[in-house]
Amino acid sequence: METPSFPKRDPAGSEFWDLRYAADFAPWDAGRVPGQLREFVSAASRPRSVLVPGCGSAWDVRFLAESGWKVVGIDFSHEALGAARKILGPHVNSVRYGDFFARIPEAPFEVVYERAFLCALPRRMWSDWGKRMAEVVQPGGTLAGFFYFDAGDRGPPFPLHAPYELSELLEPAFKRVDDEPVPDSIEVFKDKERWQIWRRVD
Repeated sequence: METPSFPKRDPAGSEFWDLRYAADFAPWDAGRVPGQLREFVSAASRPRSVLVPGCGSAWDVRFLAESGWKVVGIDFSHEALGAARKILGPHVNSVRYGDFFARIPEAPFEVVYERAFLCALPRRMWSDWGKRMAEVVQPGGTLAGFFYFDAGDRGPPFPLHAPYELSELLEPAFKRVDDEPVPDSIEVFKDKERWQIWRRVD
């Protein structure tokens, strides 16, 4: 996909993402549900309450809703939500405009699903992301999803440089319980992401 020319905007703001979704430029969007999320949901003993921050076009939100999970997808890009509504069909009310760092009435959740949200945030915001994650995942709950590792600092996507960086963001509130390679990454993340599950400490 050829990269369009966009005016310079801060990816911490919604306009950065509105411009890209309005231009139908979303190379981070797989357009499908990753296998490890399907396995995670299949292995659950019952449907859970789940937050999907930065839900984008919401393929994963639709899958979670179809699986009977009580899912809330939020995004602060109105253009992203417009794309999501085309995907969601009867589950359109599962997404809404929202800021992860602001009050979320349903919080805390049993599960928060991470998919290209942390790496969309400038690194200056990562400490706040870690603190907020400890608030929105209930004790004994789970943070599950995909984490992007690479060299360099240019982005988005903004990469983690090493596993210890993620540990520093999440511990001691969370304990990592699973860490696997991802066999079905899209091109932008190929060989550079890990599926991880972190348990919120009681």
